[in-house]
Amino acid sequence: MMTVDALDAFLSGPRARGAFLLRSIMSPPWSIRIEDRAPLTVVVLARGDAWIVPDGGEPHELGAGDIALVRGPDPYLVADRPGTPPQVVIHPGQRCTTVAGQSVPESMDLGVRTWGNDSDGASVMFTGTYQADGEVSRRLLTVLPTLIVLRHDEWDCPLIPVLSTEIVKNQPGQEAVLDRLLDLVVIAALRTWFGRTDAPGWYRAHADPVVGPALRLLHNDPARPWTIAALAGEVGISRAALARRFHDLVGEPPIAYLSGWRMTLAADLLREPDATVGSVARKIGFASPFTFSTAFKRHYGMSPQQYRSGPTDAPAA
Repeated sequence: MMTVDALDAFLSGPRARGAFLLRSIMSPPWSIRIEDRAPLTVVVLARGDAWIVPDGGEPHELGAGDIALVRGPDPYLVADRPGTPPQVVIHPGQRCTTVAGQSVPESMDLGVRTWGNDSDGASVMFTGTYQADGEVSRRLLTVLPTLIVLRHDEWDCPLIPVLSTEIVKNQPGQEAVLDRLLDLVVIAALRTWFGRTDAPGWYRAHADPVVGPALRLLHNDPARPWTIAALAGEVGISRAALARRFHDLVGEPPIAYLSGWRMTLAADLLREPDATVGSVARKIGFASPFTFSTAFKRHYGMSPQQYRSGPTDAPAA
């Protein structure tokens, strides 16, 4: 199976942590404008129909069983029809107001993680939002389109009935259960989507009998002082053959890929509350914090200390 490492990389760093999850029950006319700037949102339609309308993009209709993945940070509408004016706005931090900026009526609170304008509404949808991204995920997120829609007959995910049951529970450990369910729904959708589209080279390369093992070695042991000779020896091919094949499939030489991978790992590790510059440097293969800091600043344009104290959005490489 080619895609395990790429998708693991997406979920192993910025896995959902206290993700925003909500069941919405709506009757027409209804329209919600999403301005939360979340890096990734999942919308699953359990009943009825709905439309997703990206700003400046084509509307997409959802039917029962369909799933949509929406890549931020651009705003979009979720509505009963594309032309329905928005009545509610979702802001960063999942703050919810009317279009005029007033608090949403308490009558729209329909129970545990449930919200809407009619408890017997025709449309029921589950929304899950990743509220922060990390550099490991950015490699994947940047190749995704603004909107992915999978129809109910295009993917088979037995987790949706489980999610519909768990989302309304209020038991100890429930947030952890819902976080993991959200991760699994996303991974299932992405596996389906990548299986039918033109996936990026670094993603498809995991299927190659030579480059795939080489990538796994680099991912699993980034701190090792890799050379092209050492990597070629591990996968049983000449240095020249590995370099040529790796570049053809991934788009850059192995050691250049490793350097970028180390920096993405570093950016994600620096977000851990107990991480230090020295501990991160050791984990990704730098002999000293100074050399790591120099490489990090060259890659991102800021020092590791500045990155740690900055906003959660990662800097552009």
